[in-house]
Amino acid sequence: MRVIIAAAGTGGHINPGIAIANKIKEENKKAEILFIGTERGLEQDLVPRAGYDLKTIDAYGLSKKISIDNLKKMVKTIKGLSQAKRIVKEFRPDIVIGTGGYICGAVILAANKMKIPTMLHESNAFPGKAVKMLAKKTDIIMVSFEDAISRIPNAKKIVLTGTPTKNININLSVNEKVKQIEKYNLNPAKPTVLAFGGSQGAKRINDTIVELATKKLNKRYQILLACGAKQYDIVKENLKSKELDIENLNGIKVVPYIYEMPEIMNSVDILVCRSGATTITEIAKLGKPAIFVPLPNVSHNHQQYNAEVLEKVGAAKIINNDILNAEKLNELIEKMLDKDTLERMGNNAKQIAVNDTENRIYNEIKSLLK
Repeated sequence: MRVIIAAAGTGGHINPGIAIANKIKEENKKAEILFIGTERGLEQDLVPRAGYDLKTIDAYGLSKKISIDNLKKMVKTIKGLSQAKRIVKEFRPDIVIGTGGYICGAVILAANKMKIPTMLHESNAFPGKAVKMLAKKTDIIMVSFEDAISRIPNAKKIVLTGTPTKNININLSVNEKVKQIEKYNLNPAKPTVLAFGGSQGAKRINDTIVELATKKLNKRYQILLACGAKQYDIVKENLKSKELDIENLNGIKVVPYIYEMPEIMNSVDILVCRSGATTITEIAKLGKPAIFVPLPNVSHNHQQYNAEVLEKVGAAKIINNDILNAEKLNELIEKMLDKDTLERMGNNAKQIAVNDTENRIYNEIKSLLK
């Protein structure tokens, strides 16, 4: 089996592509897989690190605004289509899979013209422009949430698969969870809130936790904040300006990054975070209550729609970025702290979990290649 995977830009597009590639290699060790991306995104690091070859083309997201810069991007994107055709022709794939982002346009269109079977995976509850535009030309659209199905009415075939992610251990023992909490010098007998904003951190969440620490609002719970490596020194100075030492906060531990994120997510009681598709998927699989602060100013406000998937089933609360502050966050955490509420919200989260995602996707690949 020869497979091309188009994935570019953010980890939210690239990591599902890598997870699909890993599943294909697990089922078919002789499979040859090639990624197509750009020279600007995280694929430059993530794809080779995962052990796959990467070729690049010119591709840009285009705005409706008429400008010299936009015209230049349009010319380069048209050039990218011919580059994609050449790569597809040379590699001769049996199937082409796109995992979202503007890179998919050129690659899927190139495959379509050569009569090569195509698939697209959409991680978000509100589908992006590329998926909507390519729906009629793609053999199978795979979605992560049921909410997305009605938003792609012109798809040839659409199936619910969930978002492929790294393996998540949902069976940590009580003792293992205790060790995870103790690793950060926190008290395992006290409710723990994990706050994070992805690998880059989220300034608004960081500032709110600093405010919460300054006002000493977390009397009934403790906080582990993964603030992002690039923002650690900023948080440290912010705390210092309020005469607080980042290493000696009362009931709050601040770290730049957490490498064992699935394990610590499994061990805490409440999550405070953005609402990217992968995060939503992991929370659902782990069955954890969450407070979402959707990232504003993203295309189609898709993080808001993602967060609403869990809010609708009673598994999460939402605070918009522009009104987030220490008092509002503390009030929500306090309301969620009792054992029955935490258990109910966690069980509600599991309602939307798709636990056999990779198998579903691989079955769709096989069905398309028959």
